[in-house]
Amino acid sequence: MTCTTRLPKPVTDVWDWQMDGLCRGQNSAIFFHPDNERGYARAAREEKAKEICAQCPVLAQCRSHALDSQEPYGVWGGMGEDERRQIIAAARRRVRAA
Repeated sequence: MTCTTRLPKPVTDVWDWQMDGLCRGQNSAIFFHPDNERGYARAAREEKAKEICAQCPVLAQCRSHALDSQEPYGVWGGMGEDERRQIIAAARRRVRAA
C-alpha cells in the first residue's frame, strides 16, 4: 500500500483560517503601505490595521503564518514589518548561538 503521510495537506486545512479574518473584504491599502509612505502617515495606517487585527478571531493563526513564512510586507497578525523582522532576527540569533 502507498504511504500517503508525506503528501501535502488539503489546501483548505492549511488556509481556511483566512476566510474568518476581519481583513477579508477590507481595502488592502490599510494593511500594505504604498511606495514611499513614511512617518506619521505610515504609523497612522499601521495603527488602523492593528486595531482591526486586535479584534480578529484568527489573529494567532495569521501571526503564526506571517512569522513562519517570513512575510516581508504589510501588517499580519497585528504586527508590522519591523516587528516581524525583529522577532525573526532574534530567532536566527538563538539558532546560531545554540
